[in-house]
Amino acid sequence: MRRYRRLLAVLILIAGLPARAGAPATVPGVELRGEWEQGAVLFGHAPAGTKLWFNGRALKQTPAGDFVLGLDRDAPAEAELKVQLAGEAARTYRYPVAKREYAIQRIDGLPPKMVTPPPEVLARIKDDQRQVAAARQRDSGGLGFLQPFEWPCTGRISGVFGSQRILNGEPKQPHYGVDVAVPTGTEVRAPADGTVVLAHPDMYFTGGTLIVDHGYGLQSAFLHLSKLLVEDGQRVRQGEVIALSGMTGRATGPHLDWRMNWYDARIDAQKLAPAMPVSAPVPQPAP
Repeated sequence: MRRYRRLLAVLILIAGLPARAGAPATVPGVELRGEWEQGAVLFGHAPAGTKLWFNGRALKQTPAGDFVLGLDRDAPAEAELKVQLAGEAARTYRYPVAKREYAIQRIDGLPPKMVTPPPEVLARIKDDQRQVAAARQRDSGGLGFLQPFEWPCTGRISGVFGSQRILNGEPKQPHYGVDVAVPTGTEVRAPADGTVVLAHPDMYFTGGTLIVDHGYGLQSAFLHLSKLLVEDGQRVRQGEVIALSGMTGRATGPHLDWRMNWYDARIDAQKLAPAMPVSAPVPQPAP
């Protein structure tokens, strides 16, 4: 009898503990879709009245109970999801985050001023960063994040997410986007519905720059554009032409740099898009 009571006490204690690393990727009453690895995006659904927190950030839910969260390129080895179902106590679930190995990409032949900017442009760069940071905090409340994402344009992938960049022999920040090599003037289409939260024709490093908010913290950025076809505050539909590709800013050739964020987390756009067609047609510049 004493042994039975001890065993029962242990089982009750375990039942009351939050899940630790290695727990199943499902939470009672909550659906989660996606992989727990650096740069990934996970989508979820929870019943009405549920409260959710991811790494301390309260998660917004749609009226239908849908939500999204993102894991940064350098996300730590463990992520925390706190769930409070209606009428129940909050429980914390911890998940191991798979570490990714990133390639090293060397780019030579850049103008020295684009690798080490001269003092007279530092104020401009700081203002560019301020505008991007402000755009990252804007949340349109749209539901485009729930759509299956499409490629903004198709072509040869010339740069991938997360790669450590060596510019003219100097180690610099990692690359946070996926590069698609296309001719200048190629049409760039919205990968999902959204609202334009930044439209800048000429930033120092990224040249023509667009940021489209897909809702609930998920945003796309399109860099090195030769022409913007939409403006700040404009709503766009999936497949709508929003810009033309180029090689403005810090670029050695014409291409589209497509980046994605979940708030401040740098995420891998290529994980949301379908496989690039093996024989992707060579796009022709728009007339």
